[in-house]
Amino acid sequence: SALVESALPLPLLRRGKVREVYEVDADRLLLVASDRVSAFDVVMREPVPWKGAVLTQITAFWLRRLEPHVAHHMLAADADAIVAAVPALAPHRAQLVGRAMLCRRTDVFPVECVVRGYLSGSAWKEYRQTGTLAGEPLPAGLRESDRFDPPRFSPATKAETGHDENITPAQVAALLGRETADELERLSRLVYERGRAWAAERGILVADTKFEFGRRDGAIVLIDEVLTPDSSRFW
Repeated sequence: SALVESALPLPLLRRGKVREVYEVDADRLLLVASDRVSAFDVVMREPVPWKGAVLTQITAFWLRRLEPHVAHHMLAADADAIVAAVPALAPHRAQLVGRAMLCRRTDVFPVECVVRGYLSGSAWKEYRQTGTLAGEPLPAGLRESDRFDPPRFSPATKAETGHDENITPAQVAALLGRETADELERLSRLVYERGRAWAAERGILVADTKFEFGRRDGAIVLIDEVLTPDSSRFW
């Protein structure tokens, strides 16, 4: 059966289009991915059973795979390990299976770190109208779905409602400082290239994807979901 909305005995920090975020304590959060489906800022009435578990376990796979290269926020994505760490959740184990992730808290950067390998989506829409991406000129004569070599780092604002807005790397630097902006771009490109290479061997193109990062103890940490169907365009 589908989980439309979780209900756990922890303080609810926020309910997003797909996820609920609970406060475990001052140091940890619990993310629960429901089976709600969101597209173009609309939450559909029909959930997809176990969709949330797919999103969570794909993310867990990538965070473990990236551990030698990128710090991340995941502590556990196994229901039994989560219950062992937070015993109050034991009666609610069924809501945790597959779809819950226990995480370290971070100070989240207010930007979406988008990497585009191909000209598609909002980038194509803007290019078709103005020949630009986030206001910066692109080469003339590009076609929809043309490949970018190298991929483009194309960050966006994090909108509470409505669509995110594409911004330039220079705008990220003005917002967060040059050193932080450069490191976010470096990490985003690293994760994208590793994901794209792994997927390509299996006949899948990662057209574009978005990452989120936070800061913890002075370090930049990869958070939220990673290379999932909800955060990426797969061909």
